[in-house]
Amino acid sequence: MECPLVNQIFRQLFATPARGCLRLGQHQHAQHTFRRTLREQRRHYALRKTDADGQGGSSWQQRLDHFPRDVSKQLREYPRVTARELKHRSQRPMRVKMATREFIDDSLYNPNYGYFPKNATIFNLPEPFDFNGTKDGAEFQRMVDKSYLEFEDDLDAIQQDDLRQLWHTPTELFRPYYGEAIARWLVTNYKNSLFPYHDLIIYEIGAGNGTLMCNILDHIRETDIEVYHRTKFRIIEISASLAEMQNTSLRHSPYFADHLEHIQIINKSVFDWDTLIPEPNFFLALEVIDNFAHDTLRYDPYTERPLQGGVLVDETGALFEHYEPNLDDLVARFLRIRRAASRHQPPRTPVSNRYYPPWLRKLRHELPFAPNLTIPEYIPTRLLQFFDILSSYFPHHRLLLSDFTQLPTAVPGLQAPIVQTRYKRQNVTVTTPFVHQGYFDIFFPTDFELMEDIYRAVTGKLTRVVSHGNFLGSWADIEATTFRSGENPLLGTGYGGWYGNVGVMTTA
Repeated sequence: MECPLVNQIFRQLFATPARGCLRLGQHQHAQHTFRRTLREQRRHYALRKTDADGQGGSSWQQRLDHFPRDVSKQLREYPRVTARELKHRSQRPMRVKMATREFIDDSLYNPNYGYFPKNATIFNLPEPFDFNGTKDGAEFQRMVDKSYLEFEDDLDAIQQDDLRQLWHTPTELFRPYYGEAIARWLVTNYKNSLFPYHDLIIYEIGAGNGTLMCNILDHIRETDIEVYHRTKFRIIEISASLAEMQNTSLRHSPYFADHLEHIQIINKSVFDWDTLIPEPNFFLALEVIDNFAHDTLRYDPYTERPLQGGVLVDETGALFEHYEPNLDDLVARFLRIRRAASRHQPPRTPVSNRYYPPWLRKLRHELPFAPNLTIPEYIPTRLLQFFDILSSYFPHHRLLLSDFTQLPTAVPGLQAPIVQTRYKRQNVTVTTPFVHQGYFDIFFPTDFELMEDIYRAVTGKLTRVVSHGNFLGSWADIEATTFRSGENPLLGTGYGGWYGNVGVMTTA
């Protein structure tokens, strides 16, 4: 059942000047749930075959629960486009089709209407929290809530924005201690293997406000001036607005003048990187790969053959999900690597569940009104391309990566994302990633075992995976971040279990 808040938000979306707005209600039905999320960052289709391909198969799978019009003709005629081809367009596309990963990439990163360049605001504090002076986790939660309200009140005093997209990161919540923990890991590993023969070269993607960079450089300067003089910190930032914010944030450091000689902010996508970095370096990717675009697969329940998902945008801007039996080169390569490298054989898919044997699956799909394909599986094809970039252009890197191992209330499917926006300071979660481009955050959980297997296969490097709490337990200042009750939010202990659903992978 639709609620007034949902109706309001979509009326607001449709009132924007962008053309090609998704028209929900006729083609997309979604149950919306509301959840205020501070402790855990997180930011079907019944189908039937047509005879469109002349062989009883189909390049478009109709959804029986929606009964949309047949768009087989448009699928044959509309050009296939990529996010890269759309990045210079100021309007959302119409009369096109694209792979799921390209649609998600365009929705999140298009410089003219994408979510991150245009709508995202990262929460930051005027002063760090006093952890030792805080009673317990419950009081800390209230302090965070109060800080959120004050932060957004200050923004609204400048300009009211009902659609402001706001979220927080551990870097901001736990500053400067989170950045100092990363700095200790960097300096220790640098001194153990590279000092004094090489400089400490650090690359970061997904740098947000630039707070982590400032905290790391401040800590190194205060604790090891010799290493500081050999430190070079380079941010690769796709968003021009965030790149400008990172330069501004640096001015808040007491060592601003000194840091200027050590930093470089490169305004480009890491996927456009084409320069070989021959020197040993450390590469930071903290809570960024959850927004890497995925492809969708559904499987024929009888043959277990995968079909690749895509999105068609018609002349009105309405979105149609479709599936094709022909896999593109990137998806096919991902499946080959997964088949060869996965520690789970066969790899986990919607048709490999040992508790759901083929005979039971086939029986289910014989039932009246049953879908003719499995639930969708979301595969991290952009993550594979990221590892390709590291292997090709940063061959001597050491990676530090953290992200969500699981997410609640996700879109239906295997490794499915959360899709949500904010309206009047409330989270609005929907049940499909095929939504109005630029207004919704789309973020995925990470299968760390599979990611580790693929990273090793692509780069040839060894890895280590630990929980977020275990990593910070080894490198953070535990005494300075413990509440009077003995709880420690960096370790995920006590009330709230902060970031208990986050894992960390490092190059060994």
